[in-house]
Amino acid sequence: MGNKLKIMETAIRDGQQSLIATRMPMSDMAPILKTMDSAGYDAIECWGGATFDTCIRYLDEDPWERLRFFREMMPNTRLQMLLRGQNLLGYRHYADDLVDEFVKKSIENGIDNLRIFDALNDLRNVRAAVEAAKKYGAHVQLGMSYTIGEPYTLEYWEKLAHAMEEMGADSICVKDMAGLMVPSAATELISMLKEKVSVPIHLHSHCTSGTAPMTYYAAVQAGVDGIDTAISPFSGGTSQPATEVMVETFKGSDRDTGIDLEVLEKIADHFDGVRNRALESGLMSTKVLGTDIKTLIYQVPGGMLSNLISQLKDQNAEDKYMDVLREIPRVRNDLGMPPLVTPSSQIVGTQAVLNVLAGERYAMLSKETRELLLGKYGATTLPIDPELLKKVDADEIITCRPADLLEPELPGIEEEIKEYMIQEEDILTYGLYDKVAMEFFKRRSALADGVSPDAIDQENKAYPA
Repeated sequence: MGNKLKIMETAIRDGQQSLIATRMPMSDMAPILKTMDSAGYDAIECWGGATFDTCIRYLDEDPWERLRFFREMMPNTRLQMLLRGQNLLGYRHYADDLVDEFVKKSIENGIDNLRIFDALNDLRNVRAAVEAAKKYGAHVQLGMSYTIGEPYTLEYWEKLAHAMEEMGADSICVKDMAGLMVPSAATELISMLKEKVSVPIHLHSHCTSGTAPMTYYAAVQAGVDGIDTAISPFSGGTSQPATEVMVETFKGSDRDTGIDLEVLEKIADHFDGVRNRALESGLMSTKVLGTDIKTLIYQVPGGMLSNLISQLKDQNAEDKYMDVLREIPRVRNDLGMPPLVTPSSQIVGTQAVLNVLAGERYAMLSKETRELLLGKYGATTLPIDPELLKKVDADEIITCRPADLLEPELPGIEEEIKEYMIQEEDILTYGLYDKVAMEFFKRRSALADGVSPDAIDQENKAYPA
């Protein structure tokens, strides 16, 4: 084979998102960035996902400043972000003008690679982001939301991969966000993709179910071009396999990564301190560090499990946990068997909780379940249960690309925020998060005026599920 295995480091994005809810401040990253830049990573994932939201909601850090600082400190390494297609980094579909401008500014401020995906694998929902990324000169990596179940055959993935290639993907990522992929499935899927499509194939997984390191090994043997890993203090549990382990595993083989283990040791030493502080403060819960085999049995991502527990706790119904777990696959089937990733995982999980607590299935529909039934998130893999569809107005069901129904969003934003605006990018921050962004702008302005941010209204700080 002889092609170098590419490693993407996730510690400062998905690693910390998975283990400490993305609460790592810039001060914990800044001292080690230049060392990370010298390690020989193919890319470092540093932006996107939940990082943007938590920067303005909890950390009082400007995400655009953070990105520019990453670019300055790591000039020799490709910087990558995760983008949820038409959802960008938020929780709804945004209009095409906002998508185009957001992608443009992300690239201008330092992003080289965009990993773009849609929770339902509805490629209509990634088209605008892909076109923008191509237009502004970034590497487009399209992500397949990997899952298992009756419709998810090799033929399904082959058809999706061909469509992604035709759309202009420079590479394809198999995004196993729940850690559901076992080694034999990796061998089968990666071998097929390497044979059927010509673009590089990348694999992303989580250690939630305990299979990821073995799955990565099988995928590399099958010819995968790259894998996502996290430096050891931020690896394992609901995060990715450890970078050092994967580098050492293939050292001296024809898939040698070329990454310097001595440099990795320095990076690990730094993040060891960050991890210890996170454990001492309670920010890193031991719950996220273990293996949860329920992931494989119920096909539920780790983050979704903790969300369910907190929902049941709020209702004093923790004894219903196993009932909810058993209900999730049934709800998923009724809703067209979507992959379980944000936002579909929250929709299915919340509806399962409602069904169990009400003692009657679909006696209550969550707002998001109703929107899914109406086609507002896009097309599901299988048809939705016809009996369930009767609970919404058939005349309101849409079959077009959901964003086709949205009016342009950028006009007028500058006027709304002119009192607090200090950079063009603030328009995008407000476009994505309006109320939360305005609170952030007010605190930022107060800090600039020497006023304590504690004196500013702190509402809107609750983190959305």
